[in-house]
Amino acid sequence: MYKYNPASKIAEEFINHEEILETLQYAEDNKNNEQLIARLIEKAKLCKGLSHREASVLLACEIEEKNQEIYELAAKIKQDFYGNRIVMFAPLYLSNYCVNGCTYCPYHAKNKTIPRKKLSQEEVRKEVIALQDLGHKRLALEAGEDPKNNPIEYILECIDTIYSIKHRNGEIRRVNVNIAATTVENYRKLKDAGIGTYILFQETYHKESYLELHPTGPKHDYAYHTEAMDRAMEGGIDDVGLGVLFGLDKYRYEFAGLLMHAEHLETVWGVGPHTISVPRLRNADDIDINAFTNGISDDIFAKIIACIRIAVPYTGMIISTRESKECREKVLKLGVSQISGGSKTSVGGYAETESEGEMGSEQFEVSDTRTLDEVVKWLMEMGYVPSFCTACYREGRTGDRFMQLCKSGQIQNCCHPNALMTLKEYLTDYASKETKQVGEQLIEKELQTIPKEKVRKIVIENLRAIEEDNRRDFRF
Repeated sequence: MYKYNPASKIAEEFINHEEILETLQYAEDNKNNEQLIARLIEKAKLCKGLSHREASVLLACEIEEKNQEIYELAAKIKQDFYGNRIVMFAPLYLSNYCVNGCTYCPYHAKNKTIPRKKLSQEEVRKEVIALQDLGHKRLALEAGEDPKNNPIEYILECIDTIYSIKHRNGEIRRVNVNIAATTVENYRKLKDAGIGTYILFQETYHKESYLELHPTGPKHDYAYHTEAMDRAMEGGIDDVGLGVLFGLDKYRYEFAGLLMHAEHLETVWGVGPHTISVPRLRNADDIDINAFTNGISDDIFAKIIACIRIAVPYTGMIISTRESKECREKVLKLGVSQISGGSKTSVGGYAETESEGEMGSEQFEVSDTRTLDEVVKWLMEMGYVPSFCTACYREGRTGDRFMQLCKSGQIQNCCHPNALMTLKEYLTDYASKETKQVGEQLIEKELQTIPKEKVRKIVIENLRAIEEDNRRDFRF
């Protein structure tokens, strides 16, 4: 029998089934305990986070007045730590060859209808130029698990190609990687290649469900998959990104497991996850989400995001184009700090649009189909600052160094100016006339919020140099 131990590196000890069941029962027993909930909200106001058990009580809370307090606190914590900045990125699918049998993903090995494709280095180059021409500076690489078609050497070659491309004023300054669980040695290679964050979704923390959902292939190994972040950190990658695919199992179980994983990383490595993603199950080529019975409503989804923000205040939160414009608008203020824009989820979707005969090669249906320019303008009209900044990664402010800056509030002194300068780059090089007009007004307003006069003067000079001298890549 496994016992719960957040300091253990054994999957079933740091993600302990019995502990989660006890947590869910405790939350159920206290969902209307007004005194306890009030104490937890007061504790959360200290911005030191909550345990998985404490946060699970807030998630289960049925007292409407307290739920409103939870939403208000989540919004305040989001503002205090991340301000009104929203980091922009795009996924880049390298290959949909896969040997796994995941029942919720169209890339599964038995799918004979989806066109299989793997980008050559020349095709990678074309994709990257297309992404640069949109204005992107940060990518998340995606690839199926296939030792023959997608070995680590292929991923490393793609990363090298991506970083080497400078097109007009465009460049990709940070490559995050979302590939299958691998070895310490391979994580070390990824670190040496200069990746930003290593991202791996657990899909579900419920082991029995996990084994059913992954019946064949190397991903069937629950422990190897769940312990991947420890191997990544052992390999020197200090920024890792967690996530579950909501809709596969009961959301309260996944929520508790996700926070337990974060606690485990904090306990063992001294730094929690750099990001947490909250994707929801979507239709795809031969995947019908109606076959899955654990889908969640937009309201529950919003509450999950608010409770994650309260529980892990320093961790970035990501929401993709899986979600609609309306849903993304609702959750931005509750905790989300990174979003994708103008995304393509097919292999080679940016340089060339798929012909009719090739339809169906996307990994999932995109709900928000707007262009990056439309998303940027929409964010600015709501008062957000779209940020293309990658400075922390390139200045060595990663892992515990980033978290220390974030926890002390000092990150604001570099993030906000950097966001304004990278937004100015986007407006100058890529924005439509209408978007540029909205953006210039926003930058003028935001300059007044920079507290240090010396910093503000430097930013103003750099903004001038971006537009008039065609200089790029200023950063604090």
